[in-house]
Formats: sequence, structure tokens, C-alpha cells
Amino acid sequence: MKILAVDDDPIILELLEQFILAIGDHDLTTAESAHDAIALLGDGPEQPFDCFLLDIQMPGMDGIALTRQIRRTVQYVSTPIVMLTAMSEKRYIDNAFAAGATDYATKPFDLTELKARINMVEHLVTGQQAKTSKVFAATRLVDNASVQNAVDVHEPIELHDIDNVIACTAMENYVAQLSRNSLFGSTVFAFSLRTPDIYCDYLTGAEFKFLIEDVAEIISDCLSRHQFLMTYAGNGTYLCITESGWRPEMPDLTDTVNLHLSRAQIRSNQSKELHPRVSAGKAIRLVWKSGDQILNALSKAQTTAEDAAAEHERLKTDFFHLGRSA
Repeated sequence: MKILAVDDDPIILELLEQFILAIGDHDLTTAESAHDAIALLGDGPEQPFDCFLLDIQMPGMDGIALTRQIRRTVQYVSTPIVMLTAMSEKRYIDNAFAAGATDYATKPFDLTELKARINMVEHLVTGQQAKTSKVFAATRLVDNASVQNAVDVHEPIELHDIDNVIACTAMENYVAQLSRNSLFGSTVFAFSLRTPDIYCDYLTGAEFKFLIEDVAEIISDCLSRHQFLMTYAGNGTYLCITESGWRPEMPDLTDTVNLHLSRAQIRSNQSKELHPRVSAGKAIRLVWKSGDQILNALSKAQTTAEDAAAEHERLKTDFFHLGRSA
């Protein structure tokens, strides 16, 4: 991998050079400021770097602002960004992931842990390259037609330019970081799009992705008064984690989201109105949960939302069932 490490401490950069040299066949470039790093990004279509290792506290532009700048560069919207920083307070962790960080590690580094994170990043880069190759191969196979369903309804889709929406891998790393630092108090819940497989069947791949993005943007707007992070986990499900002790009333919040969806008048490319609606699962507090318990809570939030969406469809014609949200 081609890695760019940015830190204003030359000793840290020297340690990283020695470490990267020892763990594998990687090409490390270093910069001592965010502005030096931006100058190295280039403005052409090529992508000089496969991964970024960023400090947070730097003079001038800090690492979180640099992360936002990198994400605004088209060729780096999905490139892994790992924060390597002494800042362990939760507000820095939250802001880094909201800005687009993929992972977060605190100084002083544990070399075994840092090696595991670099290996994780390498796996992500390899996976992204494989997906790109498949897309190009599928495009070549189609003669005089567009690829109809280039997305799998069950697979996560990485969404960009929506406030506080992050990649699925970043969400997993975020909750793991909360666990490592014993930072509790969050609440996790999920919304699930009703009948996502039907939408995926009759929409093109691009239309389905636009639908997923539109629903994500509306959920984000409905949560905007609260501190939160959200990811699209696949199968029509949006996983959310909120802070500051707020635990939402899920029936009321679901009604609010569906009201905004009805007003949005989301349409296909053929101007057919789609009428997307969501169901919500249980809101689960993460207090005193750690490690596997947090991952189990995320899984439970997703499962209960998907079960609620399936149950809503099953009961659609049951006129005697009362009390369901819209």
C-alpha cells in the first residue's frame, strides 16, 4: 500500500517509518502538517495514496479538518483514514468519525494493535479494488444497456455527503473504540426500509442507491437536533447510535421519519413515486456494555428493525391490528 502519515512530531514520523518498514511491503510518505499533506494529494484523477495515518492536534489545520478535506477530494471519498493521536476524549473520537475517519488509535501505540489495524486497512483496500474490477467487468459485459442491478440488496452501500453518515466498517470501529476506552452512555437503534428487495428488483442499481441515499438523508435530518452517527448496514437497514443520554421514543420517531418520507415525494427515473416507508426496532442502551456485548447490541438493533418491517408487511391487511406506527 501507498500510505501517507501526517504528524507534526518528527519523532512519531520516524517511528512510523521504522514500523511500516518492518511489517510489510508498504510505501510510506510523511508530512509534518495538514497543508503539506494537501499539497501531496494532487489534483489529477490518479490516486497517489491507498491509506492515511493522521494526527489530530497539529498547528494550523488539525487532523479532523484534514479528514474532511480529504473526503471532499473525489478520488479519496472511500480511502481508509486512521487517526493516530494522543486525544482519547470522546468528543475527539465522535468528531473524527463524523468527519470521515475509518479507525482511531491512541498514542502511545501498541505495535501489535497498530499492525492489526494496518492489516485491516490493507484488507479494505484490496476489497475496494476487487469491487471496482467487478464493476468494470460487468460494464464491459453489457452491450448497449446499463447495468440494471449492480448492487446487492443485502450488502452495505457506502453513502457520502450526508451529515453524520459513515461507512459500516467505520461504525464497527467506532463502537469498538468506545468499548476500549470504557466510554458508555450511548443508545443504538435501527430503521429498516420496508420491502427493500422489491425496490431492488424493479429499480436500476443507480436508482436503488439514490433511494437508499434519500432515505438516509431524511433520517439524518430527523435526528439533526441530537448528536448521532449512522451507517447503512445493507438489507434496507440504517443503524444509528446517539449520545448525550438521549433515548428516543421509537414509535414517535418512526412516525416523524415516515411523515417526512411522504412529503419528500421520492421518484424513480421514470417519475414513478416510490412511497418508501421505514419500521424501527428496539432502542438499546449501551451502558456497561463492552466488547462482544456492544456488537451483539448492534446486531439486535438491526434484527429487531428488520423483523418490525417484515411484521408490518405481514399485518398490512389485518384491519383489526391497532397501535402500529405509520
